[in-house]
Amino acid sequence: MNRYHKTGKCKVGALAKVMNVVLHFGEEPPISGENGAGTIFFSGCNLRCVYCQNMNFSQLARGVEITSGELAEIFLDLQYHGAETLNLVTPTPHLPSIVQALEIARQKGLNLPVVFNTSSYESVETLKLLEGIVDIYLADLKYGDDQSGYIYSGVRDYYTVATQALIEMHRQVGAFKEGGKKGLIVRHLVLPNDVGGTQRVMDFVFYSLSPLVPISLMSQYNPLFGARTDPLIARKITKEEYEKAIERAVELNMFGWIQTDEKKRVTAKPVKSTYKIISLMKSRT
Repeated sequence: MNRYHKTGKCKVGALAKVMNVVLHFGEEPPISGENGAGTIFFSGCNLRCVYCQNMNFSQLARGVEITSGELAEIFLDLQYHGAETLNLVTPTPHLPSIVQALEIARQKGLNLPVVFNTSSYESVETLKLLEGIVDIYLADLKYGDDQSGYIYSGVRDYYTVATQALIEMHRQVGAFKEGGKKGLIVRHLVLPNDVGGTQRVMDFVFYSLSPLVPISLMSQYNPLFGARTDPLIARKITKEEYEKAIERAVELNMFGWIQTDEKKRVTAKPVKSTYKIISLMKSRT
């Protein structure tokens, strides 16, 4: 498809489209660090999650179109302001602009680790083009089967595509190691009534990728938009549902992070991460 004449399913044209640029303190600790992740929220998405919290710019593709040169200046500005990583959120529709911007910015001194923050609904062919460009894959595995992906994210083959994509990501960068700035981290948002198939997700990470790949178990699900009328996901998760997910991670002796009960809130000061290391995993080498 010629993006100069017609947008794709993601509703993005030939230029990169950006909704927001921030120093983000709410990502996993090695991504945010002490000074925050230099985060660019790109517009557009190839999924249609009914509960998406970023609906306005992910599915409606609101934002501002910018050139590759302008994007490179954003990268450099984030580095200047102390960002610990360059966190590219939903970057795939914008890859030509991003790659070009990285080349420009690196010639001017950019040296931040590049974080590819993705739903994992990616083609292996596209990912292979990123080898040597991406340092950290911060990748979702939303569901443990294709049917749930179809019902809640609008694609028929989410699990099939995402698992193959994760295998390729792991081949490129290996498992993320604490203290390092390279590797794969898998994220999973725990959904009500186990709609996400949490145990199967963790089993895939542990057995099909590597026991060393860290998993981030997220608890902040909020029933928004189409989720409000769905009989299975029209509520927040219970404490028991989240604890069951944690128990499975501990049972497997996985490495990773869970979220504390501390509420995230917008304040004048940066909100530090609500993540902590999963119980019993601190001694892992």
